[in-house]
Amino acid sequence: MEYIRLTEENLEKEHICCAISNNNDVQAASKKAWLRDRLAEGLVFLKSAERGKCFIEYIPAENAWVPVDADGWMYIDCLWVSGSLKGHGYSNDLLNACIEDSRKKGKKGLCILAAGKKLPFLADPKYLKHKGFTEGDQADNGIRLWYLPFENEASVPKFRECAKHPHISEAGYVLYYTHQCPFNAKYVPVVEKTAAENDIPFRAVLIDSREAAQNAPSPVTTYALFYNGKYLTNEQMNDRKFLKLVKEQG
Repeated sequence: MEYIRLTEENLEKEHICCAISNNNDVQAASKKAWLRDRLAEGLVFLKSAERGKCFIEYIPAENAWVPVDADGWMYIDCLWVSGSLKGHGYSNDLLNACIEDSRKKGKKGLCILAAGKKLPFLADPKYLKHKGFTEGDQADNGIRLWYLPFENEASVPKFRECAKHPHISEAGYVLYYTHQCPFNAKYVPVVEKTAAENDIPFRAVLIDSREAAQNAPSPVTTYALFYNGKYLTNEQMNDRKFLKLVKEQG
């Protein structure tokens, strides 16, 4: 498998694996705009040369858009291999490349979000355990910070206090999201429209800075949906999923 690392020079011409549409698509455009600003902060996006979901995205934890205290660590935003590209060892290739790069950069180790069981858009904990990761800090909503240390004496990464007890004071449905996930550019407006048409109290809050993300009320900042203050899910909603969820809440 040939892999390509995104740079400022090739960003516009290369596809991004999680939003394969052309650059005029709102999803690809929003993701690339977000990436462009992160590349100067040390973000690495390594992807398959083939079109498909096969990539790893990581960044120094100090610059990550998540509420963690992990100075000196590398934070993995996403490791995703799916479809026909699964089962060929590409996840191992990508993770090994991240490990090698992070060691060269003098990092203490890697950290990544997952849960006790596989959840949508989060890493598979079984795979992480198999690769030597350890389950670390845990938030009340079950999201956990897994880590792979390169040195035995390394201080363990932790969630910031704001993320350990995901809860907000606002009533109704409140969604916190970023443009790190390209799907949000398409589906957040869909949910906003659906909520308005069905008289469902809903407000979308775009997290538009690293500072805001690092002080967010949830470990997951790409998509965190709350209802009457309670955290519900990190799974992106379309109109049907959202209405089903609302019905389940009663």
